[in-house]
Amino acid sequence: MNEVAEAAGVTKPVLYQHFDSKRGLYREMLGEIGAQLRETIAKATIDAPGPHQQIEGGFRAYFRFVAEHRDRYRVLFGSGTQRDEEFAEEARRVEASIAEVVGELIEVDGLDGERRLLLANGIVGLAEGASRYWLDNDVDVDAETLAQEVSRLAWAGLRGIR
Repeated sequence: MNEVAEAAGVTKPVLYQHFDSKRGLYREMLGEIGAQLRETIAKATIDAPGPHQQIEGGFRAYFRFVAEHRDRYRVLFGSGTQRDEEFAEEARRVEASIAEVVGELIEVDGLDGERRLLLANGIVGLAEGASRYWLDNDVDVDAETLAQEVSRLAWAGLRGIR
């Protein structure tokens, strides 16, 4: 907490006026990182001219966020967060909120909202799983190339739904 207070330019007592504990601060940080990621994706998809461009733009935004904010991404989805049930629940809330953004973009005739949300969670899982492997194994690929490849995979899969 001393390091956090120093980085924020405040005293430790001032920090505790805003957060009841280290856990409270960590929870808040998880929510903030998640909001940044969700907003990045939403902005990248909102003005896309069509669904294919929305998918590619969303993946591009996601993977650029991971590339530019590796430490933040690891805090949000890393094993430390996953080992603590309270923090893991916050990460799941972030995933769910991103899936809601993605679900609104899925346009398949005859597919109701619940099914779109189900598929959207799969797409979020695709991005998260690829990101984890990319970071954990230091795979030599840039965010742009990864976004193109994963978006092609997702696009082909979504086009196959009837």
